[in-house]
Amino acid sequence: MILKNLKGHFLTVVNHKAKVFCHCAKCGILWQGITHDLSKFSPSEFIPGVIFFQGNRSPNEAEREKNGYSVAWIHHKGRNRHHFEYWTDYNTKTKRLEPVKMPDKFIAEMFCDRVSASKTYMKEKYTDKAPLEYFLKGKDRRKIHPDTSRKLEFLLRMLSEKGEDYTFRYIRKKVVRKKFLL
Repeated sequence: MILKNLKGHFLTVVNHKAKVFCHCAKCGILWQGITHDLSKFSPSEFIPGVIFFQGNRSPNEAEREKNGYSVAWIHHKGRNRHHFEYWTDYNTKTKRLEPVKMPDKFIAEMFCDRVSASKTYMKEKYTDKAPLEYFLKGKDRRKIHPDTSRKLEFLLRMLSEKGEDYTFRYIRKKVVRKKFLL
């Protein structure tokens, strides 16, 4: 079982990283594509990934169901700036932990990550509408800066309506070059 999970988890991570790399390259953020999710190979993330591997969803979900939290996710979100959860800080006025705006280049990587994750887990059932549907399903529960949420949703809607080529071209021309137009 462990060897099967080891192989499955490793191949899933590598497959996902390869997809993200290709998407990031199309968006003009090559370095982010190369360095994307390298922390998944650290013991803190890789070992729970093997233990909780299922193949059809993130092992973090299974770890969370068993333990009430995911050590792998806590490690991951604290090291990867393409996750909106990374972008929280204490507000000096409210003295509460609150979401802050993500820089556009990380929103672009987050978009690539979400599309790639949908492809990785959905396989042949994937459509360009799937990442948007997943995003909308959890929108009301998410603690994300409103500007970040709006920008990500804008890109996911564009993907759903106009496809990958158009959306990657838009990101390369408008987002990466600091002209994000909503």
